[in-house]
Amino acid sequence: MNISARNKLIGKVKKLTVGVVNAEVIIALPGGGEMVSVITKASAKTLKLKQGSPVVAIIKSPDILLAVPCGNPECKCK
Repeated sequence: MNISARNKLIGKVKKLTVGVVNAEVIIALPGGGEMVSVITKASAKTLKLKQGSPVVAIIKSPDILLAVPCGNPECKCK
């Protein structure tokens, strides 16, 4: 697979939950992190995803938002 996207994360499917239309894929990343992707049920079937399948998460977005806690002890933004 060759692709021009620079934001790629290699991992393995930790959990696959298939619904009526979409599938939620929890991806285990090296180092212990996780990320979640929601794809169509048809795409999950086409990719033959199952627990343990190796995957590459390709992140395509013109913006990446960052936030920091505001410091207010009553705020729930921690």
